[in-house]
Amino acid sequence: MERYIIHDGGMDIRITEWGSKNHPVIFCLHGLGSTSLSFIEVAEKVKNQFRVISIDAPGHGKSSPFDDPRKYEMPAMAAWLNQIINILEIDRFYFLSHSWGSFVALFYLLHNPAKVKGSILIDGGYQTKRLKEESLEDEVAFYLEDYEDFVDTWEEFLELDVYGDLRRSALLDVAAKDLALEKGGKFYWHTRGKTAGHIVRAMHKHETMDIYEKLPSNLVLLRATMPIERQEYRDLTSTIFEEKTGAEVKLISNATHMLHWDFPEIVAEEIREKWTNQTRKN
Repeated sequence: MERYIIHDGGMDIRITEWGSKNHPVIFCLHGLGSTSLSFIEVAEKVKNQFRVISIDAPGHGKSSPFDDPRKYEMPAMAAWLNQIINILEIDRFYFLSHSWGSFVALFYLLHNPAKVKGSILIDGGYQTKRLKEESLEDEVAFYLEDYEDFVDTWEEFLELDVYGDLRRSALLDVAAKDLALEKGGKFYWHTRGKTAGHIVRAMHKHETMDIYEKLPSNLVLLRATMPIERQEYRDLTSTIFEEKTGAEVKLISNATHMLHWDFPEIVAEEIREKWTNQTRKN
């Protein structure tokens, strides 16, 4: 694993890489509040066949936040992402994304379909805000409060903020260290509430549902099934997503929204099944 910083104008962007530069590229974009290490276990499983490149999104990890909140809006994020991909000299690639990262990935695909050889969305991109009962104001207020909260110890941060009921592993502990900000003896979530608020507003402003029918059909959605109380909403929105995009939707038993942490082997196997054979053909 290699970690380094690239520069985009006045911004520093941290990159994490696995695998040989001679391998086909998988470009990874994490969810809200996470970092490039979100994909650490999956990357370790496929690094012998692929070059995995993962970034800290703006305002996450060691990457600078945008100075203008409008830059978090979906079309602007997609354009910015293309600049980063060009700086990294990536020609064509496979796209692996999680949660909010999948929303951005779909808007990237809308404008740059020829660059992406295939996409796997990890429980993201299909949860339209339009059909959700929670209002924009309530969702922004939740993240502003949640991301500005703190705990007194590192173990509390891990137990309450990172893992909860999720399994732990040595590699996930490495990823977890990226998520904490220590200040004055207190442990905060590294992404600030202000950044989270900008992102939530952007997701409400530009709905992926409005572009479904304009997207390429070679999409795979690995969808969470837990907790049970969210099943009705997920069933509704993923069915709309499947019908309008022609994507392949796979429900993963006992998987939470952090599906790639619950079952990294399932994500890795999906990558090998879909993209190893395609790479050989190309």
